[in-house]
Amino acid sequence: MENILMGLTTALSPNNLLAAVLGTVLGIAFGAMPGLSATMGIAVLIPVSYGMDPAMGLILLAGVYVGASYGGSISAILVNTPGTPSAAATGWDGHPLALKGHATEALIESAVASFWGTFIGFIGLLTIAPSLASFSLKFSSQENVCLAIFGLTIIATLSSKNIVKGLIGGVIGLLFGCIGMDPQYGYARFTFGQMSLLTGFPTVPTIIGIYSISQLLSMIVDRDATVEVESSINMVNKYKVKLKDLCRYPFIYLWCSIVGMVVGIIPAAGGSISAFMGYSEARRLSKTPEKFGTGHREGIAGPESANNALIGGSLIPMMTLGIPGNAVSAVLMGALMLHGLTPGNDLFTVKAHITYPFIFGIVISALIMVILGLICAKQFAKVNNIPENYLTAGILVLTVLGSFACENSYASVYIMLFCGVIGYFLKRLHVDLSAVVLGYILGPLAERGLTRTIIRTGSVGAGLQSIVTRPICIVLLLASLISCAYPFVKKYLARKQAH
Repeated sequence: MENILMGLTTALSPNNLLAAVLGTVLGIAFGAMPGLSATMGIAVLIPVSYGMDPAMGLILLAGVYVGASYGGSISAILVNTPGTPSAAATGWDGHPLALKGHATEALIESAVASFWGTFIGFIGLLTIAPSLASFSLKFSSQENVCLAIFGLTIIATLSSKNIVKGLIGGVIGLLFGCIGMDPQYGYARFTFGQMSLLTGFPTVPTIIGIYSISQLLSMIVDRDATVEVESSINMVNKYKVKLKDLCRYPFIYLWCSIVGMVVGIIPAAGGSISAFMGYSEARRLSKTPEKFGTGHREGIAGPESANNALIGGSLIPMMTLGIPGNAVSAVLMGALMLHGLTPGNDLFTVKAHITYPFIFGIVISALIMVILGLICAKQFAKVNNIPENYLTAGILVLTVLGSFACENSYASVYIMLFCGVIGYFLKRLHVDLSAVVLGYILGPLAERGLTRTIIRTGSVGAGLQSIVTRPICIVLLLASLISCAYPFVKKYLARKQAH
């Protein structure tokens, strides 16, 4: 308790508060611009933090992490261009809501859900870090395979209107994930002699292409795909923040945040998986699941709360065991070591005067983020007032710069444009782009896990046997079966009621 009180008072000192404000604002900017993720923001600011007091420097980086996790939803909602890969799920309902003229409501919901997700993740980090971190050690390659399979079954839920087209999208995503080096034998697959494809399709340019460039092409070809500017701005000016906006969906915030935090604890799971699972869980819990995908606020609450709860979850194994939960926490671990801090028990005892202010810096940054989100939502929403040709050109410039900045390579830009063209034609054929992204992200995770399992056990049969006999794997596989069966059971019950 002494350490908790000390951490709170230190984090609330004027210098540390200023660092939290600066970090959060910069993080929102990094997250909102396509391609400039939290990982990049923290990496850029590590040299700046090194010149500060360790607690102050780490609070600055915590602000960047929190701000960027929320900032990605701004561009996803307003122009269907996810600023970060994990914001893609937010755009599924956020952008249709903006198209209806409710951009302010969508941005407010995103900020509030992000706050609750960060807050619940912070509680988990502060209280149950050691026990949850030890549980994550039980996830080996077999559990990673089952987790990826469970994630892929979400395609059936998301594409319940046309499961065949959803599966087609998922297969295309899996093919994208197969490009690069074979994880078992080390030979090049589907690279067509291009050295730039040996490492596969880079995540950020691929997702920017699928969502952003396809949307830009739709805006150019189909005028109906753009925002009705006048009605949108009128609605922006009329809408006032209400008290119930601060906690409109408490159960969804709580449950999706717990899901996101648990996913964050599992090494290599990542923000995209937590956001997709948050969306799926919100849809499952909703009383009106048929509204999802048409511009429904619950469709924003689920992925945003799960995505931001991942912050606390990903730091749990990193700080207690030195196992980063994702790329951002890996960079943060480098920052900790740069300041002379080693993950483990010493962080919470010998170095408690630095660790606890850093932990409280997360929740203080979340408060700053939600205040900025509520105050500036109307200003963010006015991006829809920009003439269409300027908006299209500006998004194209940002997407190209963001893709190039990922690896400082023109190949990333070409990959982005290629994925954009594919995404546009799939969109015209009414194939769910979210299924493509799920296949692309989860396919390699499943393949790597399966390959390691086969190598470890010595044969395919032994590997499969080890997967279906482990307790956690059995639970995940049962959850996968339920997820697959859910749309069919739902349709059957609907037909039965109709008759």
